[in-house]
Amino acid sequence: MSVLSITFHTTENLSAAWEKYLVEDLHQMVENLLDAEKYLLSEVESDMISEGKNTNLLLMFENIEKRQDFIEIELPNITERIEKEFGDQVMIFQTALNPRKSQM
Repeated sequence: MSVLSITFHTTENLSAAWEKYLVEDLHQMVENLLDAEKYLLSEVESDMISEGKNTNLLLMFENIEKRQDFIEIELPNITERIEKEFGDQVMIFQTALNPRKSQM
């Protein structure tokens, strides 16, 4: 198993537009991903976030190669769509997670 965490940080003034985008567009893009076996799309709650909002997409892949394919092919497409819609008001951070032990 190979895991990728993608965090989308939005500015505070985008709350309604980002929420609409999550429901209507991002969720559908995730549903159509072929390489990801499972996903979890979450709103992030944290005392450390005082400006804006974070949304996290946790993707689970069969292996590192499928994760890397996603990073090289699909993630740039998703990033491009978000940038086209929101410009630089949404920052995207990716974190590759390499499980050492799991009960999933």
